[in-house]
Amino acid sequence: MLEKPATQRVMVQGAWVEYALAGEGPRTLVLINGAGGPVEGWMRVFAPLSREARVFAYNRSGIGRSDKPAAPQTVARMLAALRSLLGQLGLRPPYVLVGHSFGGLIANLFARCHPDEVAAVVMLEATAPDDVGALAAHLGAVQRLVMQLLERVLPPDPMAETAHAEASVEELALAPAFPPVPLFVITGGKPAMSWVTPTAARALRAAHQRGLANLSPCGRQIIAARSGHFPQLIEPQLVIGVIREALAKIPY
Repeated sequence: MLEKPATQRVMVQGAWVEYALAGEGPRTLVLINGAGGPVEGWMRVFAPLSREARVFAYNRSGIGRSDKPAAPQTVARMLAALRSLLGQLGLRPPYVLVGHSFGGLIANLFARCHPDEVAAVVMLEATAPDDVGALAAHLGAVQRLVMQLLERVLPPDPMAETAHAEASVEELALAPAFPPVPLFVITGGKPAMSWVTPTAARALRAAHQRGLANLSPCGRQIIAARSGHFPQLIEPQLVIGVIREALAKIPY
């Protein structure tokens, strides 16, 4: 039976943040959710990994029991909040960062701005900076209709990270180059909604995933052949194996 990560809350910079922390030892693994994703999204990998390292996951502003955002959530602001949270909890670097989907942008900026704090990075079906503008321009008619309907039913928070994705990409463009740290890019072999996604958009996303792996001379792409956007749920053993390899890069 799967166990959801047990969570608690802490006050950071005047706001409550929900997080999960388990495991012991000198190695710290930082799991960074995708946009709107809760810590429960790690339920198939959290416990096994916590037997090998300290494993930390958290809900960003507006998710779960974390307070709603009070300012625009750009990647620089989210990175600053994450580092404040890690410091308050006494979780010292170097870290292995695992960024899923939109969380990949945070891991990307973290490594660029604080390479001395990062032992390795795992990009898990991660958003590439080039995805933000290019893929939106290639949305199919069905996808546009679905997005319009969702926005009418569930109006987006104007402070939410997805509302400031272009600003986040600009922040990444101004950041230092990605460092030569071990980098693992896990890409789902079965793209979500491929039946309504134009061929050009699928080709761009595939190229951007390869581009992520090329950010570091130590980069490598791994295809999760049976997975869509959530390899950590569909192929947890593959994801655990890659993360173990990344954890091995942390010096004891």
